Amino acid sequence: MRIATWNVNSITARLPRLLAWLENTGTDVLCIQETKSTAEQFPAAQLRELGYESAVVADGRWNGVALVSKVGLEDVVHGLPGGPEYGGVQEPRAVSATCGPLRLWSVYVPNGREVDHDHYTYKLAWFEALKAAVAEDAAGTRPFAVLGDFNVAPTDADVWDPALFEGATHVTPAERAALAALRDEGLADVMPRPLKYDHPFTFWDYRELGFPKNKGMRIDLVYGNKPFTEAVTDSYVDRDERKGKGASDHAPVVVDLNL
Repeated sequence: MRIATWNVNSITARLPRLLAWLENTGTDVLCIQETKSTAEQFPAAQLRELGYESAVVADGRWNGVALVSKVGLEDVVHGLPGGPEYGGVQEPRAVSATCGPLRLWSVYVPNGREVDHDHYTYKLAWFEALKAAVAEDAAGTRPFAVLGDFNVAPTDADVWDPALFEGATHVTPAERAALAALRDEGLADVMPRPLKYDHPFTFWDYRELGFPKNKGMRIDLVYGNKPFTEAVTDSYVDRDERKGKGASDHAPVVVDLNL
């Protein structure tokens, strides 16, 4: 099986690239983040023509997640069980389903904005809820993974210049501790091959020629339990999808599995 995760930064803007990428890569399951669409606007019909079922959590604002699968979608959970609210609502940031032999989550962890912002506190609370929600599956015998945009760089090696991020979100001890606590539930970081350069960044800002200069971050992650990681045969960042006009500022992370 081939699965992947991709923050598309607007499903509408990226739809032609997305459909072509799915056809060209033969991906069985794709976890999508930042759809920026309502559930009704999500292109389920176009994806169905390619053989994909869709599970979507989206409200048309800046968030939105989806799982699209060629191998089935069962026991779908829309939203993060026990998740915190922000601005009086639970933002659409998580969806999970059983896809053939796998149980998967597509997650879009809150950005946090600034360390002294209430969105940062919300981010840490969201991580706590995610940890609780995945604990049973993470410890189970079925292959299980949480994929998505975690908005945290796990180590200093995962940002292009650590000195520039000092005091900023995405690299703070509290965020990294929250990520480590999630791993401690029985998950491991599936490190992708970079294909180019010496580190597999997944995000490059549109500003200041971030991509051509490789000023990137590794914040799109795949965290799998032992049955999942033991089945991994390859993983890579498809940085070609960050190239050219109309690209997302994130590249897909692809994982191949022998199940």
